[in-house]
Amino acid sequence: MRWLFLACCALLVAGPVLADETPLRLARLEAGAPIAPTSDNARIEAVLARLTDRLSRQPSDPEARLVHSVLRFRNGDRQGALAELDRLVQDEPGFNLAWLVRGDLRLAALEPVSGVGHSPLSRLFLAPEQRERLERLREEARLRLAGIGFDGWRGRLPDAILALGESVDNALLVDKRLHRLFVYGRDADGRLRRQADYYVSTGKLDGDKRKVGDLRTPEGVYFITSHIPSEKLPDKYGIGAFPVNYPNELDRRLGKTGYGIWLHGTESRYYSRPPRDSEGCMVLTNRDLQRLQGELAPGQTPVVISPGVDWLTPAEWRTRRQELFAAIDAWRRDWESLNLERYLAHYAEDFWAPGFDLAGWQRRKRQVFAGKTFQTIRIEDLTLLAYPRRNPDAPAVVVARFTQDYRSNNYQSRVRKRLYLKRINGRWKIWYEGR
Repeated sequence: MRWLFLACCALLVAGPVLADETPLRLARLEAGAPIAPTSDNARIEAVLARLTDRLSRQPSDPEARLVHSVLRFRNGDRQGALAELDRLVQDEPGFNLAWLVRGDLRLAALEPVSGVGHSPLSRLFLAPEQRERLERLREEARLRLAGIGFDGWRGRLPDAILALGESVDNALLVDKRLHRLFVYGRDADGRLRRQADYYVSTGKLDGDKRKVGDLRTPEGVYFITSHIPSEKLPDKYGIGAFPVNYPNELDRRLGKTGYGIWLHGTESRYYSRPPRDSEGCMVLTNRDLQRLQGELAPGQTPVVISPGVDWLTPAEWRTRRQELFAAIDAWRRDWESLNLERYLAHYAEDFWAPGFDLAGWQRRKRQVFAGKTFQTIRIEDLTLLAYPRRNPDAPAVVVARFTQDYRSNNYQSRVRKRLYLKRINGRWKIWYEGR
């Protein structure tokens, strides 16, 4: 799919720098906060420094090489930028956006080009369906530039990931607004740390998935369930796929339908897909998925999908985390104390569990407590993940996953458990309990 390059670059021209307009300028990034409240040149120098560091660690990184070449061209290094793009399209012939940018830089000799794919000359060669494909590539350019320049995570922590248990090495956080997949883990001291981020393509339509076939990517807290290697898949899934557990317990409670939501690669003839180009899956380049897949553990790795990540100061993040730790420990202590009424007070009025509503749960627990003389409960390996909220007036919801070690006078068990906690009138209540 080199249609634009073949049509436009047959002119074989090269020339002046591009006009300083979106999406090539970095003064304000539409998908995120500005890099810093300084001049445009200072912002660009900051991004160039970041790209140089990234390329020192991953010299073949196509995204970094593409953006680096654009910024070099903008700063007047025409020959260096074009040479870098020539090497890039040779290394990654399926990288359509790189071909497009290379064509733009050559067309700039005839007239200023105000942004990726903006040349009036290029539009003379394009049929309506090609113009649509061009717009999708322009959106990919904007989002890749925004993702590279986005600095909102620096000095902040995502509200969606509040704790990672000892068995969880990494958590994935998908920002649908920025079309970026962030990878978080723990450092040597156990603190949350951003490890990497990647451009990602999502569903063709915006919004949260509601029903089968609606072409939307779901929003919520999910877990990778398995790995499907490439030899068991059609080529469009690239080097493999990692399904997630959509629809989960809450999705089914809300009447959502659908299936087959995967994190997967890109078909072999292309380097990447445009930003909104899947039927609901999350699509990485094969190169990025190959780099990431060794970190993904079926049954363990969480995937939080958000319409747009909220970034908290460390103090705000610690406060929210400690509040949830305290709520879960209070539930554990009241359960352990054999004070039935205090224990049941931790459950929401619209609580549900497999086979139970609140009334049924209360009856069952009254019967169980009647036979107890003591019980001890330990909670280990606790992971806390916050549900995204499109509506700020909706109650906050957090998923807690942990190992529960239970011992009493007549029973003992060690199980993996999942709670959904909902904040009601300033207090966290258990909305769902299951395994």
